[in-house]
Amino acid sequence: MDKTDIILCQMLLGNSRLSYSELADTLNLSVTAVHKRIQDLVESGVIRKFTAKLSIFQLGALHILLFGRSKLNSVQGLPEKLESNGLIYWLSVGGGNLLYIGAYLQNIGELEALVNFLKETAEMPEPTVGISTQPLPLGFLPELKNRILYPLDYQIIFSLKDNSRKATSEVADELGVSAKTVRRRLARMMRDRLVELSMKWYPDASNDIISLIHVHLNPEADKNTLGRLFQKYAPNMVFYWGFSNLPNTFILMFWTSTMKELQKIRESLEKEVNLQSVAPNVLYTGYIFETWRDQLLEEKAGMSLS
Repeated sequence: MDKTDIILCQMLLGNSRLSYSELADTLNLSVTAVHKRIQDLVESGVIRKFTAKLSIFQLGALHILLFGRSKLNSVQGLPEKLESNGLIYWLSVGGGNLLYIGAYLQNIGELEALVNFLKETAEMPEPTVGISTQPLPLGFLPELKNRILYPLDYQIIFSLKDNSRKATSEVADELGVSAKTVRRRLARMMRDRLVELSMKWYPDASNDIISLIHVHLNPEADKNTLGRLFQKYAPNMVFYWGFSNLPNTFILMFWTSTMKELQKIRESLEKEVNLQSVAPNVLYTGYIFETWRDQLLEEKAGMSLS
């Protein structure tokens, strides 16, 4: 991958239904060039699937990131065990058997059982638990009535779940409604953040280096520090997590093409006046799992069709 590919992936992670022309305009490329890049990313296994899911905002779910060292001699067989849990959507393995595990909880009461499950199954004696913050845009708070999904909405999302770039006319034919109806309903769900349009992204399928860099901000650092860092280090800095229960602690995901480039970024971050500490961890492999969100969508869409 190159930097253009990374920007392209960032855009598709945020909205996998962006048209080729929209992507081309942003990247200053031709539509044909964008189409070829996406095709290459799919064929290489970096992009496995374009997805549509019920949004965690609409579900009122909690996004949890757990990380820590595992005492397992081998992680072979671990992905299948974690997938069976039903809450865990992501596993990534770093150096020194450092595991990163993402989960969606229906309520905070599920957290203790999840931590105990990981202590036993992944042999993580002291996992750090981060309750991820995903701030909504300023002023964004739709009325409760606008957060409702109707039977046809569930059917539309379900139709797109394994190919969110599917044409609205194809969805309309499947559901026996007009393409205009599909476009209108999908636009509302996107506007009110009731649907998550993204993709299954496996950057480890490339020959590049993906790292998670743990940083701790100085107590006096202002709230815009991470935004400025993101602008400064983009597109190498792909995205970041903050945590409501871990003040001033952030995990930054970085892409680099070489270890030398990663070292330069680390040295640069260490000179940032607002950062108290910088600790990078190189990731070796990752897995994405189906969860209760996927099962719930299937149930809701099934009920709508019956």
